[in-house]
Amino acid sequence: MSLPVIRNPILRGFNPDPSIVRVGDDYYIAVSTFEWFPGVQIHHSRDLKNWRLLSRPLQRASQLNMLGDPDGCGLWAPCLSYADGRFWLIYTDVKRYGRTTVGGASGASLRDFHNYGVTCETIDGEWSEPIHLNSSGFDPSLFHDDDGRKWLLNQLWDHRPGQNRFAGIVLQEFSPAQGRLVGERKVIFEGASIGLTEAPHLYKRDGWYYLITAEGGTGFGHAVTMARSRTIDGPYELHPDTYLLTSRDRPHAPLQRAGHADLVDTADGETYAVYLVGRPIPNRGRCTLGRETAIQKLVWGQDGWPRTLDGSGDPTLETPAPNLPEHAWPAAPVREDFDAPTLPIDFQWLRTPYPDEIFSLTARPGSLRLYGRETVGSLFRQALVARRQQAHCYSAATTLDFEPAHFQQAAGLICYYNGAKLHYLHVTHDADIGKHLRVMTCIPDSPQADSFTAPIPLAAGPVELRVEVDFERLRFGFRQGGGGWTWLTEVFDASILSDEATAPGAPNFTGAFVGMACQDMSGQGAPADFDWFDYEEREYRAGRPAI
Repeated sequence: MSLPVIRNPILRGFNPDPSIVRVGDDYYIAVSTFEWFPGVQIHHSRDLKNWRLLSRPLQRASQLNMLGDPDGCGLWAPCLSYADGRFWLIYTDVKRYGRTTVGGASGASLRDFHNYGVTCETIDGEWSEPIHLNSSGFDPSLFHDDDGRKWLLNQLWDHRPGQNRFAGIVLQEFSPAQGRLVGERKVIFEGASIGLTEAPHLYKRDGWYYLITAEGGTGFGHAVTMARSRTIDGPYELHPDTYLLTSRDRPHAPLQRAGHADLVDTADGETYAVYLVGRPIPNRGRCTLGRETAIQKLVWGQDGWPRTLDGSGDPTLETPAPNLPEHAWPAAPVREDFDAPTLPIDFQWLRTPYPDEIFSLTARPGSLRLYGRETVGSLFRQALVARRQQAHCYSAATTLDFEPAHFQQAAGLICYYNGAKLHYLHVTHDADIGKHLRVMTCIPDSPQADSFTAPIPLAAGPVELRVEVDFERLRFGFRQGGGGWTWLTEVFDASILSDEATAPGAPNFTGAFVGMACQDMSGQGAPADFDWFDYEEREYRAGRPAI
């Protein structure tokens, strides 16, 4: 009889930078959401195999306000822990990304990132008002030592010319009584030779402090590095293999970009690492599904260091499941009818903590109403509600009821990565054609930044919109009044909805979404109503979409 296994990734689609904690028989993983609101996704499991999206804790403007945050900024790398009868959540809000060292990038290397902490007695309750911790770098992590003291770690950013931008991991004590950091900060680890040292997590075992970091950048050179020390402030010695886990220089690995890990022990003492990965489209090498979360069992050697089961450090598609009863969750429905007064949990919107300004589920009961706001490239108030693409092949559709009065009003079905990468099947109007349908595409790495298909006249009344995605191939269709679908002749490049398709130096850390959008650049706020939304993952469908 074969032993039970966990299939990777466990959190599919854009779910990066995992932080895991066990509380009793329950496991929770917090992941980054960047410019998508509400902030932080928390997933729940009882067997480390089956996971459900449980909550997004940062829901109030006082906790997170990302209006104006650039693409790829916002909520970075949360750290979730449990101590003193409550959950602790530490996170970064990035306000400026700045120049990187990538060739062709422009602008200054100055960055703005503010680190905060919130707490709650229950994982899905109302989280506290935030405490500002520091702004010295990103990827903050809170360590609860066994003597009751608490320590904040984060990557230290050095903007000075000639300096290593990633200046190491800094440690400083946090006083819960005073609600602030106390004492001096100290750089405790400057990293291995590959550099770009970030994402610290600290553990204590058998009198050793173990420090995990991510290195090599979050692309194909990513790696999990480990070091240890007898004292919390170092000096730290590197793991004998340097990398605990990586797909760096390992093209055979089916899971690429492996890094940014966190460890958890089961009640029986088994150790598992959760870490981010990417699954490239086979013939394009681009990760439209974004950075996902995988899990892998580790074993501790006689030398006191953990390793993967075969000692290779390779990420694997399968790993042995722990000795726990399997606990599956109900499957999400294909169709969302928008009958409830709150948005289904799989959907998010961009940046604003004031959702009433961009959508309503009660203005027209049974429909999601979007109020036309700013452009699809806006960094402020953009009426765009979408869900993650979580498989390489899927179908999505919706019904749109929208009567635009002029060319500045538009609404439709959008496949979106950010304001520079999208395919938008939208309904609009102009004086010559009247109401019509067309696709706007924004391409990040082409001399022509945007393009439009020829307009297709539409009759008054609702229209159904549909998209079929098969790896890098994307097709749009529509119909009015029932009957068969009319398919646009163009085959669009879905692979641009990825980190890897980019202008030099731009931040790219999210993943492809599919959803609904509405714009009214005249400022009149024209509404668009979406009666339902379908999302269905499927096998590859060769040739034209089924009619």
